[in-house]
Amino acid sequence: MLDFAKIRARAASRKGGEAVLASLLGPMPDNAALASVPDDRILSTMAERIFAAGFVWRVIEQKWPDFEEAFLGFEPKRLLFQPDDFWHDLTSDKRIVRNPQKIKSVRDNAAFVERVSQDHGGFGKFLAEWPADDQVGLMAYLGKHGSRLGGNTGQYFLRWLGWDTFILSQDMVLALRDAGLEIGDNPTSKRDLARIQEQVNAWAEQTKLPRSHISRILAVSIGENYDTEMLKARVGGDEG
Repeated sequence: MLDFAKIRARAASRKGGEAVLASLLGPMPDNAALASVPDDRILSTMAERIFAAGFVWRVIEQKWPDFEEAFLGFEPKRLLFQPDDFWHDLTSDKRIVRNPQKIKSVRDNAAFVERVSQDHGGFGKFLAEWPADDQVGLMAYLGKHGSRLGGNTGQYFLRWLGWDTFILSQDMVLALRDAGLEIGDNPTSKRDLARIQEQVNAWAEQTKLPRSHISRILAVSIGENYDTEMLKARVGGDEG
């Protein structure tokens, strides 16, 4: 495997130096802090990433106050008390993006968040207690038990909450393959995901960097060299 110091040096060179690279890495994640995040903010973040998937993120962000109003502040218990008519009416509500499948996912995820919260004393506490070196396991759990939380959507959900998350963007995967990791172009198999987790964990131990920063450095070290200001605006994602 290519030494991570060389990958970081390449990333810094592409972006104009270490100071610029550091400005692109985003805040330090704090998994333990998620224990105090209330369930309504968990569900809101889930829903925002689901509605943003395949859509213009900026539009969703601008409309999000209206989403909050339409979905009753994303309070799981309150939403679960709503009758079928409430959910049907949302499919014609102009305050939100009227995608029936994504609207249904809010209802399903309200039940998911409530179940996990009851079992763990809060969904945020559940996330805070999940081992930081097993993101792949957490991704699998979200994909299996949540609604529309598989793939990159689940990763973005964790990143937006502040969980220490790597994002399997095309650029990150390209950088991993370039560094010598034997994975596919679209690494979704258990074998490939296990190899990625093992390598990111090794670099995290070696560099003492959070996994989200390792992910970001990998992404900006290769591929198309995007404008720095654009990347700062999208610091939640991982592009080159």
